[in-house]
Amino acid sequence: MTSQHELVFDPELIRRFDINGPRYTSYPTADRFVEAFNAHALSTWLGKREVGGAGKPLSLYFHIPFCNTICYYCACNKIITKDHSLSAKYLDYLDREMALQTASLGGTRQVSQLHLGGGTPTFLSHEELRQLMVSVHKYFELVSNGEYSIEVDPRKVDFETVDLLAKLGINRMSVGVQDFAEDVQVATNRVQSYDETKQVMDAARATGFGSISMDLIYGLPKQNVTSFDRTLGKVLELSPDRISLYSYAHLPGLFMPQRRIEESELPTADVKLQILQLAIRRLTEAGYVYIGMDHFAKPDDELAVAQRQGRLHRNFRGYSTHAECDMLAFGVSSIAKVGPVYAQNHKTLETYYAALDRNELPVLRGIELTDDDLLRRSIIQALMCHFSLSIESVQTAHHIDFKEYFAEELADLREMETAGLVKVEDGWINVLPAGRLLVRGVAMVFDRYLRADRERKRYSRVI
Repeated sequence: MTSQHELVFDPELIRRFDINGPRYTSYPTADRFVEAFNAHALSTWLGKREVGGAGKPLSLYFHIPFCNTICYYCACNKIITKDHSLSAKYLDYLDREMALQTASLGGTRQVSQLHLGGGTPTFLSHEELRQLMVSVHKYFELVSNGEYSIEVDPRKVDFETVDLLAKLGINRMSVGVQDFAEDVQVATNRVQSYDETKQVMDAARATGFGSISMDLIYGLPKQNVTSFDRTLGKVLELSPDRISLYSYAHLPGLFMPQRRIEESELPTADVKLQILQLAIRRLTEAGYVYIGMDHFAKPDDELAVAQRQGRLHRNFRGYSTHAECDMLAFGVSSIAKVGPVYAQNHKTLETYYAALDRNELPVLRGIELTDDDLLRRSIIQALMCHFSLSIESVQTAHHIDFKEYFAEELADLREMETAGLVKVEDGWINVLPAGRLLVRGVAMVFDRYLRADRERKRYSRVI
């Protein structure tokens, strides 16, 4: 008999319910942010931590947008360059932004989580990495047992760099791989050997990194079931603590680098499903726990433990163990979460620098959540992280009659219930094993903005 926490792969159901939808790293999603939410609004809410969040630890995110070369599949905000004068200037402005944010910041400056994302954070030279961490320590206090992570491109990192990162306090690493098949790598302009990847992971283990995560993508040009099976074999040899298995969304109209990908070389929808099914089978047979969405972790990894204990959370970095943190974000296009607000920075260096030159927080847009937003965010978080929702808990926390408030949503869930994706009974909504891969679709039922706006073309498909 299948337990509720096992995974069932049903191609027919996936084809039926695989609709375009958001990944819910936030609710409301970033496309709902408004420019009326400005620097003054963020500054006000940073100050309000003194009242409501004085003891809340912080999570810090730094967006490092520079890359030496371009990966054709990439949809991130990045700048392709080899010029380190650009990164040197950027670090000076990151320091300015930290100074401005902390000048407004109420409550503790203790940090329990930090992430350097990109772009390619390891684009920074050793001296630049030291400079960034000096700035961080100038404004914040990093706790001794925190999670401090970085995204790494193994093609540009040697043992000395990994050793330096460890000495700077970084103790988690995310390694970009995508696929080990050489023809796929050539087609995506990301040629990276198994040995390069292994050397970086060996260095991380030798220098005391607590967790190593690996990113894979399925749906890339020239991928097929046989070649991806070989990639999975190599991944399992390397034995990362976590694996992210992302679906490639081909949107060349939005992301210019993707125009260099030959559409005719992309796997068909059926082949893509077969690759996903293979990956799920091999990873779970190897002992990885399906965390949710596209994430897998070893049973003793903090993500798997947090899920078992009901502490798992979702934010702009994906799944997280630090639900209680306010997240401060620095650099172009980065998104902060403070109390009931989100704020996103300007997306270009020019506008980002111009705001800081005016001695102003570089906020492009944001949103202050309403009571309804907070209610729906809590529901979507529970479904995405734990695949279950206690109706009684929601009613108690938000002072509503759930069945009355969500009458339309419960009616919409009936089709999914009939299909065996969810079960609504005894004060609970449970996502069943056949619905776990489609949990984004379940969460979308509770998205008020989508109910008002059925246009979903802006989103990637669930699978």
